[in-house]
Amino acid sequence: MNTVNTKEIEKFSKIADEWWDPNGKFKPLHKFNPIRILYIKENIIKTFNLNEKKNPLRNIKILDIGCGGGLLSEPMCRLGAKVTAIDASEKNINVAKFHSKKNNLDIDYICTSPEKLKGENQFDVILNMEIVEHVNDVSFFLKSCSKLLKKNGIMFVATLNKTLKSYVFAIIGAEYVLRWLPIGTHEWDKFVKPNELIEILKENKLSLDKLDGMKFNLLTNKWMVSKDKSVNYIAKFIKN
Repeated sequence: MNTVNTKEIEKFSKIADEWWDPNGKFKPLHKFNPIRILYIKENIIKTFNLNEKKNPLRNIKILDIGCGGGLLSEPMCRLGAKVTAIDASEKNINVAKFHSKKNNLDIDYICTSPEKLKGENQFDVILNMEIVEHVNDVSFFLKSCSKLLKKNGIMFVATLNKTLKSYVFAIIGAEYVLRWLPIGTHEWDKFVKPNELIEILKENKLSLDKLDGMKFNLLTNKWMVSKDKSVNYIAKFIKN
């Protein structure tokens, strides 16, 4: 079986050169990144009871799945984590490798998908950020990911809820009206409801620890953690 959606890979490969342009096609992700980094960092520190100040994530092995150009991999590496990052797009991986080398960051970038990555129970933390809505067979994808996670390890999943509101805001609003994203970036049919995600991961020995909404504040021009999970949400799971 294969979780790679060729159409999705081609779509993101075409704009791979723009990953690190804060005003390019990935501008929304650049705006989203500070709150994602803070959320991940704080939850890892709390779960593993870490107290390092300079490199708070030192010795934590992180797997960033669907890493793109490395927008999350690099900050995690700077926080001291040992980062392995994978993406099915060779172009994305090449962009990520070039950028991390330029910044003297030691990140292990691999062009692959989770079901092809060897080494069970290998990682302390797995990041599935804005990726599950772009894969073939979400159940098989998450099953493959869970095998790579150590016992008591954390899996973060950030995605879009399947609601009428998410269709209006994430597709019509973000793609057609505000033009924050290229038209066709998302397909509403591929959005995943939190209860579906929870059930799939429960079958793979992962239990929900935290579920939060993510909301864009137009007044402050920033993303924030919210109780509203109707559009964007982020979930933290612990492997039993």
